[in-house]
Amino acid sequence: MRVLRPTLTLFVALSILTGAVYPALVTGLAHLLFPAQAEGSLIMKDGHAVASRWIGQPFASPRMFWGRPSTPGGDGPDDAMTSGGSNLARSNPAWIDSVRARAGRLRAADSTLDSVPSDLVTASGSALDPDLSPAGVYAQSPRVARARGLARAAVDSLIAQHVQGRFLGLFGEPVVNVVELNLALEGMR
Repeated sequence: MRVLRPTLTLFVALSILTGAVYPALVTGLAHLLFPAQAEGSLIMKDGHAVASRWIGQPFASPRMFWGRPSTPGGDGPDDAMTSGGSNLARSNPAWIDSVRARAGRLRAADSTLDSVPSDLVTASGSALDPDLSPAGVYAQSPRVARARGLARAAVDSLIAQHVQGRFLGLFGEPVVNVVELNLALEGMR
């Protein structure tokens, strides 16, 4: 009993400290210092959350820009129910076959593609990547402009406005958030 009482007291105290106090403190600080990020970086439209800027959405219409394909869900992009990578190496024949199959389907769906940027046919590691390279987005510009009856220059200008440069000008590559770009595209009509 002499050992049991201090052990239980320490267990309860640490459970309260690490299970309630610390998470509440970290959550409170996050909401205070980074309110948008703490709420999931939600994209609002007409007062309603329509997406998160960190989670890709599936777009299949030729009127929209398409995101990266998803590995676990097969060919559809951004299936949150099956997120994860395939763990196939680039030298694996199954990986090579999947990339060729995606490129064939992409060319069949969009005959305007001159060349197919790699991020349009290689799956993201999480299957939820909302970003594409500028090349991956500009390659889709003729299809989107034609399907919407817009001038390609107007669509290209919209893309240019959504290119996000390297972090601190040094790290990573320029990207375009496809979800945000498609929401802006919807505003063009």
